[in-house]
Amino acid sequence: MKQDNFFRNSFLLTASNIATGILGFIFSIYLSKVLGAEGMGLYNLVLPIYHLVICLMTSGIVAAISKVAAVYHNSGEHENLTKTIKTVSVFNIIWAIIIGIFVFFFAPIIAKFGVHDIRTINAIRVACPAMVFISLSNILKGYFLGTSKIKIPALIDIFEKAMRLVTIFLLLYTFKTNNLAMLVTLAYVSLAIGELQSLIFLFFYYKKCTNKLPYRPNIKTESRMQLLFNVLVISFPLCVNGFLNGIFSTLSTWVVPRRLMVAGFDYNQALGMIGKYTGMAMTLIGIPLIVVGTINTLLIPDLSQTLSQGRNYDAAMRIRKVLKIAFLLGLATTVICNLVPQNLGEIFYSRNDLGGYIKMASLSAPIYFSSVTMFGILNGLNKQGIIVRNSLIVASIELISLFIFTSIPQINVYGFSITLFISSIVCLTINLYEVDKCLKINISIVDVIIFTLISILIYLLINLFINITKITLNTFTTLSIVAIVFAIYTYLSKFGSD
Repeated sequence: MKQDNFFRNSFLLTASNIATGILGFIFSIYLSKVLGAEGMGLYNLVLPIYHLVICLMTSGIVAAISKVAAVYHNSGEHENLTKTIKTVSVFNIIWAIIIGIFVFFFAPIIAKFGVHDIRTINAIRVACPAMVFISLSNILKGYFLGTSKIKIPALIDIFEKAMRLVTIFLLLYTFKTNNLAMLVTLAYVSLAIGELQSLIFLFFYYKKCTNKLPYRPNIKTESRMQLLFNVLVISFPLCVNGFLNGIFSTLSTWVVPRRLMVAGFDYNQALGMIGKYTGMAMTLIGIPLIVVGTINTLLIPDLSQTLSQGRNYDAAMRIRKVLKIAFLLGLATTVICNLVPQNLGEIFYSRNDLGGYIKMASLSAPIYFSSVTMFGILNGLNKQGIIVRNSLIVASIELISLFIFTSIPQINVYGFSITLFISSIVCLTINLYEVDKCLKINISIVDVIIFTLISILIYLLINLFINITKITLNTFTTLSIVAIVFAIYTYLSKFGSD
């Protein structure tokens, strides 16, 4: 770790993201208890709009700024770097405010004809400021990632997630309402307040960092238009990709309730099922993705620097290691969620009806986690156009699969699981094909098969032990099983080719 700055930063940022992930998970658990299954379904109907607008405002900015910042920082061009941040910030705040105002005034139309639930009008409106705050925060986060200043921003992120919990608790205590629409609105108010806090602290730390830079008044810098172009040429394809994927994701979210109604469920039942699957089971499955997402974020500037130095072999090795980590994390998640699915639902959500959702959602984890890494890999290889094309292919397949499978009564909401499996395989396959054109990473299929078979063996042995000993699966023993399985896979990661 001392010799590899990438993995050192990955470790620090992963530790931070685990802390924020745990706090975010606690926030999700608290919301599920306050809102219930139907309320979580309503909350999750607004989320695609929230993410879609954020994509339009700022998608690709973190990646673009981190790449530009890494180059300028390493070459000592601090004047160009700070000038870039100022220029992009001015551009982004104008762009974000325009979009935010548009969404605010058209919220009734979006709620009525998009979400098809007018109870979400106020939730959409109060989310607009949060979107603007995030668009500015992402510029600063890109700067910190590119210059490897991640400790303080990580602490700020942890503080923001903690304050979000405090904020939602105070808001609910103050308003004392049982109205579902109002409760969902208050949840998004807490998001907006949290993002504002984060932006303020990030800005003060940015000013502290830049004030320490040497002042060189006679250094000639590039024009603002050129600096803005340098960022937009990277971020624009990613923005298009994020926005188009956001549209598909939004359509997928909106189409599922209607298809479940075709399958024979009423609207409230459909919302409850979606809330259990996407708001609870998938949230639980996604916890290990914190590690994958962290590595993915750092992979972009790392691959850019490595390839610019002509170290293609090192870049290929890095990609193989990242894919291996993601695959093993996915296998560990699948094993755990099939060993104690019912207990996980009871521990984290105090519900005894989540076992089937958790088990089915976890089956695609190895492929899904591996496919997630492809965004960072292709971005680091400057394949933004490929990302757009392949993402549209995957999103189209996902929408079609959801439309077909969720309307079948025997499958219903489990169509999410089938869709995730199909789309993840397609995503991983077509993206690996593109990577292989640039770098020969030579993934070992034998290793994949061996690790898969070992995972089946681990599941059978632990399950056999539980049945023979008739151990009581309380909170302590369940969490012990989780820790043991992850420990086993940490040890297994030493074997096989990287």
